[in-house]
Order: sequence, then C-alpha cells, then structure tokens
Amino acid sequence: MKLARPDVFHPRIVLAGCQRHVAGDGDDAGLVAALRHRGLHARWLAWDDPETARAHLVILRATRDYADRLDEFLAWTTGVANLLNPPDAVAWNLDERYLRDLESAGVPTLLSEPPGQPVGQASLIFFAGERSHAFTRTQPVEPECEYWDLGHAAIASAAEHIGIGAGELLYARVDVNGGPGRELGGVRLARLDLVAPSLGWGLLDADTRDLAQRRFALGVESACERLGLGPFSQPFPH
Repeated sequence: MKLARPDVFHPRIVLAGCQRHVAGDGDDAGLVAALRHRGLHARWLAWDDPETARAHLVILRATRDYADRLDEFLAWTTGVANLLNPPDAVAWNLDERYLRDLESAGVPTLLSEPPGQPVGQASLIFFAGERSHAFTRTQPVEPECEYWDLGHAAIASAAEHIGIGAGELLYARVDVNGGPGRELGGVRLARLDLVAPSLGWGLLDADTRDLAQRRFALGVESACERLGLGPFSQPFPH
C-alpha cells in the first residue's frame, strides 16, 4: 500500500453519485479502499454538491438522475476540473445517435440486425481501454474472443470519434448480443455505456472482484499522472 505523505500533493477525488443515492446501490462499495491501496484518497458526493466542484478529479459512478436534468448535467460536466470519463465522451454517448456513428465506422451494431434473430447478451467491462471482466444479468461469464474483439473495436471507434486515446476512457461497458446458431462474426453491439455504468462487481467472486477493482484503481492512477495530479507529482499547496 502506498502511504499518504503530508508534505506532498494528494488530489481530492470524488466518486460522484446523486442526492438520493450518494454512494449508489452499494455495488461500488470497494472502490474507496481499492483507490486507497494506490495512495489515492476518494470520497462519495452527489454530482451537484458544491464540494464536488472543488475536487481535482471527479469520477462518474452513480449519477442516476442525470436523465431528468440532462442540460444541467451536461453543463456541469464541463465545469469540473477533471472528469472521468471526459465531458466530450459523456456528451457524445448521451446522444442517441452514437450507435449510428459506430455503425458508420464499421462496428456491427443492432441497427443492422435482421429481425427475429436469437440473441444472448453479455456485458463486457474495460478499464483504460483494456479488458477486465464480463457478466450477464445473473452471473459472470467468459465470452469468446469475438465478443472481446467487438468490444475493443467499439471502444477504439468511440475514442477516435471523440478525439482521445482509448486508454483515456477510465471505464467502458460494452453490451453485445450473440446467439446460438450464429456464424462467427455474428456478434452485434447493443450498447456502449461510458457514463457511470454498472460494472457488475456484485456478481464476481471475491478474488476476481479484488483484481478488477485494482485495475480500476490503476486506471485512476494513470489518469492522475496524465492530468498532472500525481498523486505525488507536485508539492503540497500552502
């Protein structure tokens, strides 16, 4: 564990929820501890709490009321110092046309899905552009390579469209559809979620969850370094 030092700068990190469920539904409960193991200090606040605006880094995790306050939420994303995922990614992903952008870039989506096809959905989780774990609604799964390949393609295309590197996306949830009897390559993108998606922690066994949350924390640490936040890169401000 990296120990905090009082003589150096430690960024103020906020895991952003909403007023009704500041820390979400409890599925993200291990993230504060995982970040602390990397020497990163985070706390939960509602996204519209005035204290959140004073954070050095804000991570969207349980902002579930944004749909009812979309204009206000989008304006807020551009006002915080540093946001993960970044504001341009959030705005693009919340536009219902994002799937058409991915389809136009050559990513197979359900927009081109023939009707009546048998489907089975899996959610693939990526941290900093790299695969982590996958699950269905009820259990963790180990998808075939074609699923992960589609996930990588979706993230790469999204990042290119936004104008960032895929590694700058702290997290991405890629929901893909496949089904029995399909030929190889028949997997389709159902949804890409870059705005506080559920990451399925509660479905994982303890060891797998700890490993995945370490990947999440490493992604935050890399973002801090990329953004000049350290955590030990600057003298402590007086």
